Amino acid sequence: MVPLADVLVDDELRAAVDEVITSGWWSMGPKVLEFEQAFAEFCSVRHALAVANGTAALHLALLAARCGPGDEVVLPSLNFVAAANAIAHTGATPVFCDIGGPDDLNLEPADLETAIGPRTKAVVVLHYGGFPCDMQAVHDLAARHGFLVIEDAAHAPGATWRGRPCGALGLVGCFSFFSNKNLPVGEGGMIVTDDDELAERLRLLRSHGMTTLTWERHRGHASSYDVVAQGFNYRLDELRAAMGLRQLRRLPDENARRGLISARYRERLDGSSGVSIPFGELEEGTSSAHHLAVALLPEGRRDVVRAALAERRIQTSVHYPPIHLFSYYRELGSRRPLPRTEAVAARVVTLPLYAHMEDEQVELVIEGVLETLDEGRP
Repeated sequence: MVPLADVLVDDELRAAVDEVITSGWWSMGPKVLEFEQAFAEFCSVRHALAVANGTAALHLALLAARCGPGDEVVLPSLNFVAAANAIAHTGATPVFCDIGGPDDLNLEPADLETAIGPRTKAVVVLHYGGFPCDMQAVHDLAARHGFLVIEDAAHAPGATWRGRPCGALGLVGCFSFFSNKNLPVGEGGMIVTDDDELAERLRLLRSHGMTTLTWERHRGHASSYDVVAQGFNYRLDELRAAMGLRQLRRLPDENARRGLISARYRERLDGSSGVSIPFGELEEGTSSAHHLAVALLPEGRRDVVRAALAERRIQTSVHYPPIHLFSYYRELGSRRPLPRTEAVAARVVTLPLYAHMEDEQVELVIEGVLETLDEGRP
């Protein structure tokens, strides 16, 4: 009845895909280039490179930034595991830091500084739920300690920090276009940067380290190629690029609609029946993409509320189980306590949020949460 996320399929989206199918050229080509150019303009950067998914974006960004064996990369543990896995696949070691607390689910700068050591090469910042983290504090630490800043902007297409687009606030920014994201194409991602040398390394690594692409040879712009790096097949195809162009055009309006729904959740739930909603105040010039609608429930009540909503056919989730508590990373050994992450992760629930969500559906969610919590009160 009310899914956690949903996609809107309209005639314009179908026509965009049909045009590519009819063209006969489906692998990376002119639509990908058009999507990259449009996304670069959207983020106010010189370079945007489309890739197969958000994890590939993170992996390539870390490799292009020359993270590898012997290095440490710091990231918040309240995050999707792809970020830590991408770090580990470079040979570097992920080091987890804590969050601000129940009002701020982004990384906490003071704990970030504590996590920094002599082997720290980079920090992967996450704009949790589409809310920009404290980039001024991150940049101040980067200047003091000499690490690189990589943005995991999977939640934040269209979000801004002090008037600047998220994803364009560090050396390189990474986006995801998975089906539950604000800009969904099924599977896909994008890397953005203003660094010309980094962009060139990314292009080589994205496609087997080859100096020319199939589309270039098809058009007669090249007849052969050299291989100058140990690259991957992380390319995006034309069908998803065509979908991405369509989704990008409607992203600002859809983000605004998501913001209205999020505001309704906040108005009705924050401070009611022991519920709190994080990220209450944003500084001037800063805006959220409203990727997630999360609430912190009274201690010990989350599973009860989720079960009750499921009975009403309302889907919820948890963003996220902390990475450092997963078996694989726990066995590697966690050197640092993360009390705020663990306390918040035990209470957080993700509520349904998508742009074409109907008012009646929003009301069903709100009523389901409050009625369930009120039933359990003495």
